[in-house]
Amino acid sequence: MEDDTPKAFQQTPLLRFTSYSFLAFWALIAAFPLFWIFIMSFKLPIDAFAQNPLDVILGDNTANSANALSIIDVLLVGFFAYYAYQIPIRLYRTTLEYFVPNQNQKMGAFFLGLSYILILIGFAFYLVPVVSNLINTVFSVIPLLSLLAEPLIGYTLEHYYAVWVENEFYVQFKNSLIVTTGVVTISLTVGTLAAYALSRTTSNIAIWLLITALVFRALPHSVLVTGYLPFFIESKEILEPLWGMPIIGWILSALSDTPPTLYGQPLAVIAVLVAINQPFTIWMLRSFFMNVPKELDEAARVDGCTHFQAFRKVILPVMWPGLITTGLFSFLLAYNDYLVTSLLLDNQNQTMVPAITAYFNRETTATDQVEAIAAATSITAPLFLLVMLFQKQIVSGLTAGAVKG
Repeated sequence: MEDDTPKAFQQTPLLRFTSYSFLAFWALIAAFPLFWIFIMSFKLPIDAFAQNPLDVILGDNTANSANALSIIDVLLVGFFAYYAYQIPIRLYRTTLEYFVPNQNQKMGAFFLGLSYILILIGFAFYLVPVVSNLINTVFSVIPLLSLLAEPLIGYTLEHYYAVWVENEFYVQFKNSLIVTTGVVTISLTVGTLAAYALSRTTSNIAIWLLITALVFRALPHSVLVTGYLPFFIESKEILEPLWGMPIIGWILSALSDTPPTLYGQPLAVIAVLVAINQPFTIWMLRSFFMNVPKELDEAARVDGCTHFQAFRKVILPVMWPGLITTGLFSFLLAYNDYLVTSLLLDNQNQTMVPAITAYFNRETTATDQVEAIAAATSITAPLFLLVMLFQKQIVSGLTAGAVKG
């Protein structure tokens, strides 16, 4: 296949080799820690902390004490994972249009995705093991091919069971879900409205508002936490007069008998993280709105839409990749935060990242350390899932935000 790139822009073989080598080296450096802790999380401590890397990967002691995978099992799992990812990419839209009427596309997409996840779970826990045992049994009686059916890589799920069931790590997962959902929802709602207004105004005040927001974004997170902390600690005394007011007090009393103490509650973390994240959200979304022609607003207004209707029905659908990209960055800020959550939340409401560090900040055994590694591996799963689900929107959103026109 010939390269259509103009000759003046084509890389020399040496430059191409250097670029690809650097990219491969960078990918190896970035992916190696994730790959290694993923392997360690499935091994017994004696194998997880072995000095020989091959002993860690194969896990002979784990294979003898727990379970082991053959080469056939590894190939079958890889085959299943590949097609589990490729099938929805290739057939999702066709299946949705065939089975679901146009007026029920959103609800149909939800139930179609949920059905696919349930089918995958059924295949992964029931069909794949049955097929694996059958193939291993057949190959084990065939000379030479029996080598493919011999146990090779040891694994155990006891660390994941200890983390999620015995140590109730699902509580921290629930808290992280509450915090991230609150931060993303508020940041995108406020940021979208503010960025749209700032992108359409011609006033010089807009640029000063953006600069002020950028200054707040540049402040260390500890400064904002210190500023909010006295209010959160004394929130019950500060908010108490509101409960004594005639109308507002009756409404608030219906929600809670007494004013809440915000310190130690997820709401406090949401407020601080929104304050940290909102300037970035406004700046990023404004760059996307600046790329949307103002003629779209004018055309919608001519057709009888109000300003908000034009924003909701015309501009937002065009802005969808930008919203996905900005929402992902907001999610990462809240999901991976350590400083704010560790300072403002108590142990009962702690999120996952500070909870993992607690494994290492105490007197731990080798088993505790492997459990911490299993917990760290677990929290990366939602990140990979989000990137895989929205990879097209993220790429188009970053492109749209980088190129104006």
